[in-house]
Amino acid sequence: MKIKSVIVEDESSAREALKSYLTKYCPQIEIAGEAQDAREAVPILHEINPQLVFLDVELPFGNAFDILDACKDLYFETIFVTAFSEYSLKALNQSAAYYLLKPVSIEELIIAVNKVQEHVIKKEMFDRNRVVVENFREQQPEKRQVILPTLEGFEVIKMEDIVRMQGNGNFTDIFLKDGSKKMACRFLKHYAEILPHPFIRVHKSHIINIHCVTSYHKGLGGYVILNDKTEIDISANYKESFMRWFK
Repeated sequence: MKIKSVIVEDESSAREALKSYLTKYCPQIEIAGEAQDAREAVPILHEINPQLVFLDVELPFGNAFDILDACKDLYFETIFVTAFSEYSLKALNQSAAYYLLKPVSIEELIIAVNKVQEHVIKKEMFDRNRVVVENFREQQPEKRQVILPTLEGFEVIKMEDIVRMQGNGNFTDIFLKDGSKKMACRFLKHYAEILPHPFIRVHKSHIINIHCVTSYHKGLGGYVILNDKTEIDISANYKESFMRWFK
């Protein structure tokens, strides 16, 4: 099975390198078109209607998110290709997007293509591109959405709806303001790295939304009571960083 793909990349050397890697290491990819800037990409994507787009984040005449916005009537998977930018990477990670850092690693490229192939084969229709665009454009980080990979597929939730997160082996239990609980197929460490303020880690097993703290009680590390009535211990290792938010 071939996956019809388009490469959008303004640097000709990077575009040629990616084409070479795909031809050699990802034979399931059919390169059906190329574009070198945002203005050129939009009509090409509408003409080809690809299943997968390799999309450079920074481009002439716009960026990747402008292209996705202009192509919201299309459905395709996206593998972003980007130079390191903490802001872009956080938005991509929160959206569970696939991305490759420049210079592209062949091993990472193969992994990303194989993940997309699984979605295409299973016909998992999930509009990840919409969430990516909305997250990138949202100026208040805590108002962004986060995509949770679950055993059944994916769920999208608003960060501001999260009260706390608790590590559960290879999974993370996520407790929401409406009293419901989600289980994500990610380690707690992943969420400690991608979630913005007001989420802070207070224990090796707990991340809390500090906007949901109703009281703090002293002790070696002490503990907090959240507005869902749960008591969460503060590890001595995290006490100083926790107290900093309340000074």
